[in-house]
This record gives sequence, C-alpha cells and structure tokens, in this order.
Amino acid sequence: MCVEIDCGTICLISCTVRYVAVDFSPANERDALTGFLDKQRDALIRKARGVNDFDARRAPTTSSLSLLGLLKHLTVWEQRWFQGVVAGRPLPDGWPESRPQTPDLDFLVDEADTVAQWVSHYEHAVGVSRQIVAAMDLDHPCARTDIIDGNLRWVLLHLIEETARHVGHADIIRETLDGSRGL
Repeated sequence: MCVEIDCGTICLISCTVRYVAVDFSPANERDALTGFLDKQRDALIRKARGVNDFDARRAPTTSSLSLLGLLKHLTVWEQRWFQGVVAGRPLPDGWPESRPQTPDLDFLVDEADTVAQWVSHYEHAVGVSRQIVAAMDLDHPCARTDIIDGNLRWVLLHLIEETARHVGHADIIRETLDGSRGL
C-alpha cells in the first residue's frame, strides 16, 4: 500500500513496487556494488530509448542538460574512471593531461549525435568497465594515484553516485519531453 496525502486527508491507494534482488551480505559486496551501478546504467538507457534524436538533443528545462548530453557525459566518465583512473590505460581524448577548454564539453551534443550512437558507445564503455572490475579485487589501488588515492571500491561507489544523480536528471528531462515517468 502507498500513502497519498491530499489536502490533509490521508487515503490509501494500491500500487506495485518492483525490487531488484541484491544480496547485501559482506561476502557479496562486489555483487551489491556492481548490481546497484548496473541498475542505474540500465535506467539511463531506458530513459534514452524511445526518444527521437531531435528531442534527445533538446534541453527542455532551465538547465542546459539533454538526454544525449547526459548519455555522452556518463560514457566519457565510465571511460575515464575505469579505463583511465583504475586501469591506467591511455584515453583517446588524452585526459587528464589534455583537458578540454570547455569544461562541460562532454555534455555538449550536435545534430550528428544520435540516441542509437550514444547508447551503443555507452554500452561498449560499460562492457569494458565490467571487464576491468571483474579482473580486480575491490581493494585494488587506482593506477592513477595522481588523480585519486583510492581503490576500485571507491570508484564503484563514486560511479553509483554520479550515475544515479544523472539518471535523476534524465528522468526529469524525459518526463518533461513526453510525460514518461519512472525509472
């Protein structure tokens, strides 16, 4: 049962709540962390799919955020954190040694950017991230200690937080575009 408050009157309405089963036992910390991150990743993709390219590039709220901009940003940060910071791999854009002059460049999209293209890029980046995570212990130190003196666990927690925040933005944008609600 859900509780709805309307003008001071409490009335009960029925609702269905879906739960994702995640094992919280200490022996399964990895599964809990990766499960929570995957849930947010999947929600982002669901928010982007079904929106035409024109609307996905639009920023329908007072911010400059668009669905495609969020998808592009999270693709770049999957690459930077897991491939760059954790695994120490060089990145195509030269980050962090080479930083863009426009700080929010990874949010900017143009007419050439499409939903299909960025969902594909995101899914690929997530696949590479999963391979990196699967090959390392949670206590494995980040290769780029000049950026963060942390470990894989910290990066997973950070990416859960980062992705969840932007999925919330995507939810608001999608509802503004076409009324679609829910993660």
